[in-house]
Amino acid sequence: MPAAKTLYLANPYGFSAQQKDGPLQALVAALEALGAEVWEPFARNNQIDKATAGWAYRIGQADLRDVRDADGIFAVVNGCPPDEGVMVELGMAVAWKKAVFLFRDDFRRCTDSEAYPLNLMVFTGLPEIGWEDYWYGSVGEIADSDKALARWLKGAA
Repeated sequence: MPAAKTLYLANPYGFSAQQKDGPLQALVAALEALGAEVWEPFARNNQIDKATAGWAYRIGQADLRDVRDADGIFAVVNGCPPDEGVMVELGMAVAWKKAVFLFRDDFRRCTDSEAYPLNLMVFTGLPEIGWEDYWYGSVGEIADSDKALARWLKGAA
């Protein structure tokens, strides 16, 4: 049996205890239930003593390595604009031609385009036609076997 594909979960939820125990855990569970090996940066790379000099650089470098080494990225793009750290991680993933999947359960639109609900650059890692298959609007939608993530994890996307 082949190893599970690794999925970097770019998200801002780890900065809040309530979000870490709620929406973050729900996302991790949904992605793992689909068969992904989830690399959640707050769990993987924030075990550094923040009282030591250079801690922020070390966390940033660890996150960069994980984005580079993961097979794909599942990015939480809530907010207007979305979290800047998530956007940097997403940009790296697009540049490295990683599989990209976007999650937004925030109903607000913040865009300059009629085609997309966010800044058009957020969608550069998705196909022009059918990008909606890579867009998730709820945790429940992650399990949809007709969407891109399920197909990719099975080796069909």
